[in-house]
Parts: sequence; structure tokens; C-alpha cells
Amino acid sequence: MTPSSSPSKTTISLRLSKAELVLVFITMLWGGTFLLVHNVMTVSGPMFFVGLRFAAAALFVGLVSARSLPGLTLTELKAGMLIGVSIMLGYGLQTMGLQTISSSQSAFITALYVPFVPLLQWLVLGRRPGLMPSLGICLAFIGLVLVAGPDSGTLNLSEGELLTLVSAVAIAAEIILISRYAGQVDVRRVTVVQLLTASALAFLMIVPTQERIPDFSWLLLCSAIGLGAMSAVIQVAMNWAQKSVSPTRATLIYAGEPVWAGIVGRIAGERLPGLALLGGLLIVIAVVVSELKIRRTDEGPATQESRDAHEREPGL
Repeated sequence: MTPSSSPSKTTISLRLSKAELVLVFITMLWGGTFLLVHNVMTVSGPMFFVGLRFAAAALFVGLVSARSLPGLTLTELKAGMLIGVSIMLGYGLQTMGLQTISSSQSAFITALYVPFVPLLQWLVLGRRPGLMPSLGICLAFIGLVLVAGPDSGTLNLSEGELLTLVSAVAIAAEIILISRYAGQVDVRRVTVVQLLTASALAFLMIVPTQERIPDFSWLLLCSAIGLGAMSAVIQVAMNWAQKSVSPTRATLIYAGEPVWAGIVGRIAGERLPGLALLGGLLIVIAVVVSELKIRRTDEGPATQESRDAHEREPGL
């Protein structure tokens, strides 16, 4: 039997490039922020804190990128504003949820944005998800039921859990939008615009939500500055890395976020029921499963290159 006629074999690919390793690092940073934000909610309202956090982040990035800012283009302005809206909704609603649920719960529910990426692409663009993303979506739903209602075994979302679930949809949109514009914009300029947009919108939301301006607190100030710096690093890294990393492969790496958040929460004394932990595990598995790519070993380099190029096509 000739090589060309031999039966093909399938393998599962989970390669990591340099850009993907950068995303692994920022995922560790990202996962560690949940507990800190949860604690800050004792001294500040969510929208004020989100506005302050991203104002600090915009300042950090702006100082580093000052020389490149005059070259801002209309495309970069549009991209930055669209991404900024999704950031405000994602982080704002997530922070509101952290007022009433634990950091571990928040992290696991937030991780649902991973299977939401192919789901959004299906609903908005009509691109039906494949076998693995569909399986991931099913596992994620089962995991959500266990995280949200570990005692009753039904989907019984509290207000905080519902807000966090909606925030996951906004974060999925952010991932898609970043990949949509990553190859067309300057990373530094678009990052400044999106951070400023998220900050301004969060401060504006104080009015309709009737949120009280908090009193001065060192916890609030230090957390805003620290998380602002981390947000600056995270957003720049995401914009840079996703020039070469597809939205689906990027979201696979972000699967580590709830794991790190759960570890930090556990160290801090948070205890989730056993079924909720099982649900969290199912969500993490769903994240990984939804992004696995099954490839045939008999595919030539040209075929593989074509597949990878298709992965990098913009989602929205």
C-alpha cells in the first residue's frame, strides 16, 4: 500500500507559540484579580471603581505611547471605541456581580465567554459551530447549572450570577472585536482609545445606576492603580498577541483564568460546594474542548497553512 493510500490518522493539536505564551502569562494575572476586586467592593461601587481602574490603565499606556498618539486613524478610533464599550460592559457587569457572589463563582461563570465566542459567531454571522465547539457549549451549560444551583440541580441564577453571565457575553464580543481589528491598527493607540472609552462610559453609568461616590480609601486607590497597571499590560498584550493568534486559539489559553482565580480564592478561604466545584471543572473542560482542533496527519503544509489562515479570519 502506498503512503498516499494509507488510512489517515487524527491528532489533536495544542501548540503554543511565543504570542500564546504571553497570553498564558496575562491569564495568570487576570485570574488573580477576581479576589482583589471582590474585596474592593466593600469600599466602592462597581462603576466608579471600573472607571477609576481603566482611567489609571489609560494613563499608564498613554505615557508609554505618547509619541505615537498623534497618528491616530479613524479606523483605530472606531475599533478602540467598539472594544471599549465591550470592555465596560464586561468588566462593569462582572464587578457588579462580585458584590454578591464569590470570586471563584465569578471566575467560573466568566469563563463561559469561551464557548460564547463560536456561539456569537453562529448567531451573528450564521457560522454554525463544529463538533468540538458544540460539545463545549453543552458541557458549559451543564457546568453553569452546577455552579449556579449546586443544591437544587437546576439553573437558578441569582442577580450576581446573571450579571456575570451577561458580562461573559460582552467579553466574548471583546475577544472577537480585538481579533477583527488586530492587523489593521497600532496596538498602543487603539489600546489608549479603548481604555479611555471604557473609563468614560463607566463613570457615566454612575448616574443611571445612582451609585454613591465612595469616600477616600487606600484600598480603593492602591487597588485602582495596581489593577490599572495590570489592565494596561493585559490589554496591550491581548492586542499584540492576537495579531497572530486566532480568537479561538486565544480563548483556549484563557481557560486557565478560572483555575488561577479558584486557587487564589481557595487560599483566601473561599469554599464552594462540591457540586459547584464539579460544575467549575466542567466549564474549564468545556473551554478546552470547544477550542480543540482535530486535524488529519496526512494534511500537507499548504492545507494546514490554509486552515490556520481561516482561523485568523475576523469574527465580526
